[in-house]
Amino acid sequence: MGVQPQTEEFLVSARPDLIDARETWLKSLKNTRRLAANTLEAYERDTRQFFQFLTGHLGEPPALKDVASLRIADLRSFLARRRNDGAGARTLGRGLAGIRSFLRFLEKQGMANAAASIAMRAPRQPKSLPKPLTMVDARRVVEMGEQLNEEPWIAARNAAVLTLLYGCGLRISEALGLDGGALTDHGVRSILVTGKGGKTRMVPLLPVVHRAVSEYRALCPYDLEEGKPLFRGARGGELHPAIIQRDMQKMRGALGLPDTATPHALRHSFATHLLGRGGDLRTIQELLGHASLSTTQVYTGVDTERLMEIYEKAHPRA
Repeated sequence: MGVQPQTEEFLVSARPDLIDARETWLKSLKNTRRLAANTLEAYERDTRQFFQFLTGHLGEPPALKDVASLRIADLRSFLARRRNDGAGARTLGRGLAGIRSFLRFLEKQGMANAAASIAMRAPRQPKSLPKPLTMVDARRVVEMGEQLNEEPWIAARNAAVLTLLYGCGLRISEALGLDGGALTDHGVRSILVTGKGGKTRMVPLLPVVHRAVSEYRALCPYDLEEGKPLFRGARGGELHPAIIQRDMQKMRGALGLPDTATPHALRHSFATHLLGRGGDLRTIQELLGHASLSTTQVYTGVDTERLMEIYEKAHPRA
């Protein structure tokens, strides 16, 4: 990924020396640190918005020397502007993280001082818990994937993708990134998946996953050969997450589920249901591909919340 084309939408308001430094930084994030594509896009967008703010703040497009001498007051003004524009705490925190990463990169090159961004405290993040589906609803969603589309092979495709999300706890990008040569041997009980940052992990395969993918293979009109994507769009090209998200939206309406019932909610459901059936956090951490156990620990809160809800509904004195 490089700096976006200089269309009106992606115009970077900055002097050439600052644009060049940003381009080098973005390339290092992709090629050296191997950040996920979504993170790269967010950092590109956040720094572009920051430069636009500095243009108004300084009265002219910023140069490298302007960014090198940033003060905490400048960063606070930027966050205040973004907050007034409706940005929430998570967006603000991510924006500050992108600016901080850029300044640290410049500091290592001897071109800036990152002290202000390091000293700047990120906005307090609201505590939110994942919203998993119930076991019954998760199964209904997977089964509905087989019925929603008029084209049998597309219905089978959607069902296979949803089964991977719930049956293996995959991110949608991980499922859609599977190679055409994957899951061809029914005797294979696990698969190697590439997740965020290019990290790989071993994921167990249930028989129901093999069956769903096999049915899709049998009906798909395209050659699902090794080296090409396993899951295809209607015209045979790469299947994009937005297609599955759109069909999931239709399922929510058909099944009467809340807006929180998204493809990613099936991954949350995978983790929550494992924990509820006695799975330990370390194992679930490995299955999900979380770098930190603290990320996985949010599911203990989900399970406790669910238990308290059942208790309050069922106990005669509650």
